[in-house]
Amino acid sequence: MKLVQQFTKGILRENPILIIMLGLCAALACSTNATDALGMGIAFSFVMTCSNVVIALIRKWVPGQIRIPVFITIISTFVTIVDYTMKAYAPLLSRSLGVFVPLIVVNCIVMGRAEAFASKNSVPASLLDGMGMSVGFTLIITLIGAIREVLGNGTVFGQILLPASYQPFLFFILPPGAFLVIGFLMAAQKRLFQKGGAK
Repeated sequence: MKLVQQFTKGILRENPILIIMLGLCAALACSTNATDALGMGIAFSFVMTCSNVVIALIRKWVPGQIRIPVFITIISTFVTIVDYTMKAYAPLLSRSLGVFVPLIVVNCIVMGRAEAFASKNSVPASLLDGMGMSVGFTLIITLIGAIREVLGNGTVFGQILLPASYQPFLFFILPPGAFLVIGFLMAAQKRLFQKGGAK
């Protein structure tokens, strides 16, 4: 049961964007549409899950004085893999996400979970923690991207959703629109768990 909780906590109760409020730079910059947001979520998930597992595997052999450089080297290896893979197989997405894929290496969520969790826990627990945080990040960033794309362009994943008469609200394509969407999602999440706690 404890391992299941390691997975589920990252989805809503400790969601990296809505609760911990880390990784907001990527969430704001890469969520102008649902496709870019999902692409960023998948790239992040690969790095987060793989680095958590490797750090948990080697944690007993890494001296405390050099753990941060070692963690950064591991994370940057997986970032390089995902960056080059994206450039080879999804060049349009790679160009659209730009510098934000390489910047996963300094993403506070990845480094924070490596330091606070993977370096202190077993491989199965670290795997589930990484997967849970990844799912939570990907779901929320994709939801933000979909909301912004629908309101700002009338489409979702590039498909026309609203009638031709719809006047796009361009505010939502701009960074302030992302802040507004994240704010409403945070409020909705808080309301949901307040109701759950009251019951």
